[in-house]
Amino acid sequence: MEINCDPVYGKVDNLLEILTKSKSLHILLELYKSKGSMNFTKLKFSVDSSGTTVSRRLSELEECGLLKREVSDANAISYTLTEKSISLAPIIQSMYDWCLKNNFSF
Repeated sequence: MEINCDPVYGKVDNLLEILTKSKSLHILLELYKSKGSMNFTKLKFSVDSSGTTVSRRLSELEECGLLKREVSDANAISYTLTEKSISLAPIIQSMYDWCLKNNFSF
């Protein structure tokens, strides 16, 4: 008997791999709370992390379509959420709520 795995499971695994990297969720949360855009320095300060980590996460989140990098006329760079990441916010919130309701910890 051959069992076929639904390919969507692989996509979910890929999403979770990105979201569970250090500071990924925190970056998305800070951008969501800002209701606009943030520059690198403000994001780095907000998530209290090294520049290297923040830079890597921003690149990865942009590469998978969860962030948009914008360069202004003055060459200032800022980051905003995409429609994909905005639609993901309630799902992340529900996981947070579940952990809180169930006093989940390891």
